[in-house]
Amino acid sequence: MPADIPDTSSTSNTPDSPEHCEHHAPIKHCKNCGAAVVYRIPDDGDAKQRAICPSCQTVHYDNPLIVVGTLPVWGEQVLLCKRNIEPRRGRWTLPAGFMELSETVMQGAARETVEESGAQFEMGNFFSMVNVAKVGQVHLFYLAQLQSDRFEPGLETLEARLFAEDEIPWDEMAFRTVAQTLKCFFADRRAGQFVTHIIDID
Repeated sequence: MPADIPDTSSTSNTPDSPEHCEHHAPIKHCKNCGAAVVYRIPDDGDAKQRAICPSCQTVHYDNPLIVVGTLPVWGEQVLLCKRNIEPRRGRWTLPAGFMELSETVMQGAARETVEESGAQFEMGNFFSMVNVAKVGQVHLFYLAQLQSDRFEPGLETLEARLFAEDEIPWDEMAFRTVAQTLKCFFADRRAGQFVTHIIDID
């Protein structure tokens, strides 16, 4: 599944109304019966406008998307992937993408790592949760221990490469969520202890 993560560095504040929602296209039709929906506050005590079907009365909710990935480690180096898809094609990122139905967070993170890097690895501990409320996303990263320094990246990746801390192309990073996760990793490594990080990005 493509890691179609938006560039959160240039997203403006968004009101609750669907016509101003930048992270999702507004719901237009009922998923149950196909009728055109209307946006209004439901009669059940809800305080927000929802997409409501006037035909079958189904209330549709526009929920956040979950992005899952890994921070793969090989000795003193970390694995980054150069994106071959938009947005931010040609920029570097950790292997990550949207979680799919019928999989756990860890399964999704492992799948995305295989699809984007072709790496051999063992999943490690949960490392970071980055809330990007402005675009309706939560990004979750696990540590991963690489078992080989040979990679077979898929079509979504131009190049999979190992970087030492002083080699990280910070000016060419695709997403702030990834940059923040990497900074936490290197800070923890210098401190000699890895902890779980919860980060909010405006």
